Amino acid sequence: RGFEVYGIGKIDDIFANRGLTGSNHTTDNAATLQAILERTAVDFKGLVFANCIDFDMLYGHRNDYRGFAQALERVDAELLKIQQALTPRDLMIITADHGVDPTTPSTDHSREHVPLLAYCSGVPGVNLGTRNSFGDIAATIMELFGVGPWPVGESFANVFQHHKG
Repeated sequence: RGFEVYGIGKIDDIFANRGLTGSNHTTDNAATLQAILERTAVDFKGLVFANCIDFDMLYGHRNDYRGFAQALERVDAELLKIQQALTPRDLMIITADHGVDPTTPSTDHSREHVPLLAYCSGVPGVNLGTRNSFGDIAATIMELFGVGPWPVGESFANVFQHHKG
């Protein structure tokens, strides 16, 4: 439909390169964040889909809560650079596909809720509440791209559209 879908991290592996118009395979959080920052300088219409694999591979499944906390602090510091590089038309969504609590003896995926942070320049912070489905993110993206409706989930695009000129 005329949109690019650019994968960063191991997105190309996860989706076997299907549905991607381009990708940058990175192997750690630092390289992933740098690739995201570099991609913000590219004028394109579409989706950048990235994953920071260190949380899962190095810390969560290894029960390394100290490493996990330090990685969160490093990512948090880099997010400001990405945030500052975004245009008013950009939306950054930060989430996870599952939880892995590094403080429990289990190394399996845990069932706690995952984070959902959404940032758009000029839009004041609001509580999106506890969402019922990962489909809410897909529904939001589809609505913002004008190609919906998505059959699963409830869009929260109205939060951003009310504040756009």
